[in-house]
Amino acid sequence: MERQQVLLTAAQMDRQRAFEQKIRELHEAAGQSPRAMVDTFGCQQNVADSQHIMGMLQAMGCTMTERAEEADVVVLNTCAIRDHAEQRVYGTLGALTHTKKANPRQIICLCGCMAQRPEVAERVRRSYRHVDLVFGPQALWKFPELLYEVYTRHGRVFSVEQEHGHIVEGMPVVREGSIRAWVSIMYGCNNFCSYCIVPYVRGRERSRDAACIVEEVRQLVADGYREITLLGQNVNSYGKDLPDGWNFARLLQELDTIEGDYLIRFMSSQPKDATYELFDTMAASRHVAHQLHLPVQSGCDRVLRAMNRPYTRERYLDLITYARKVMPDLVLTSDVIIGFPGETEAEAMETVELVRQVRFDALFTFIFSPRPGTPAASMDDPVPRSEKQKWFDLLCQTQNEISAQLHAQYLGQRVRVLVDGTTDDLRWPLSGRTAGGRLVHLTGDASAIGTYRDVEITDSNTWALFGHLA
Repeated sequence: MERQQVLLTAAQMDRQRAFEQKIRELHEAAGQSPRAMVDTFGCQQNVADSQHIMGMLQAMGCTMTERAEEADVVVLNTCAIRDHAEQRVYGTLGALTHTKKANPRQIICLCGCMAQRPEVAERVRRSYRHVDLVFGPQALWKFPELLYEVYTRHGRVFSVEQEHGHIVEGMPVVREGSIRAWVSIMYGCNNFCSYCIVPYVRGRERSRDAACIVEEVRQLVADGYREITLLGQNVNSYGKDLPDGWNFARLLQELDTIEGDYLIRFMSSQPKDATYELFDTMAASRHVAHQLHLPVQSGCDRVLRAMNRPYTRERYLDLITYARKVMPDLVLTSDVIIGFPGETEAEAMETVELVRQVRFDALFTFIFSPRPGTPAASMDDPVPRSEKQKWFDLLCQTQNEISAQLHAQYLGQRVRVLVDGTTDDLRWPLSGRTAGGRLVHLTGDASAIGTYRDVEITDSNTWALFGHLA
């Protein structure tokens, strides 16, 4: 794909800013002070997209609310990774019939990955007629124009055409909080894992220009953000569509030169594109956290091939061995799918054995969920769900034991923690994260929120550490 196909011009963005102003003028002419609600489902990339949606809504004159019954505009930003997430969205759409009945002028929008799927768009068209606007991730940048069409045409608008996707700079943004920030460095995916719908709804990989990323991170650091997470469907392939030899390791090196007291994290990563150069860069940096989320998905080579994951168990272990060699304090997490079509018990146990061998700090575990439109959805899958559940339970038990053991090793240590909020537990009123991303509940004064503090760890369990400000 030619890069000029994805770079939007300044004129195209100016056009959207003009539509924001037109909608603001419509509200002012009607004497309205509209409220908007954005409900986000799914991954951190969706969170980042929603922050741009809120920025555009704010530019249109809207104030934000968390209550659908108060909102004049409701936006559901959806996820298509798992069936459970889609069912939650349909349930929310059903509940919105009541808010629309109470406020007939309410505009309901469905966007995100789920909206890009043709069968979903058709179902919404037929069965959820109270939904006014449906658009996919590739159309997010023209949300103001689409919403203006809803206002002025007084009809339903669908923008779910198959598009390459774009690189968009300069969209408004409303960041939630002032401690952590999300920065998208690339969009789309070229990997086509056989179980995953993302490449079909997010389009091909396209990288933002490094200078734009560096400037955005520089401004966030100047604004006092303490933790910045770089986002992409596969950040390890950053730069493949850019000139001048840019890759992810070089981008991290450039970001690391920015002065300030902050940490950089990133997700998600593909093992096939992870390199020794990346790990060396992480080890040598001042600001990149020694934390790695590297999804393995399976410990069985045959299953990996069926998943279209182009690496082997041996290659994955080699990467982990090297990463831990150059970063002995590395905190390692991963994703695992159990019960992939055709997987046998013996093959599932290869994954459990890999977990025992690697000793991840934590795992995100899933029982296979078929996504219509992917190759895996049509694969023969003879193993009953009840049998897969047994394998899954053993996997979770194994990882929980490992996590508890690794967390217990923190007892008595003093660790640096970014204190980021409060909890509902009076015993541990504050919460934070270590540099390795481990959750910490702690005692102390709320004035510590937003700062890095040393914390004495006094207790732990499978999920978290507990302590007090040193």
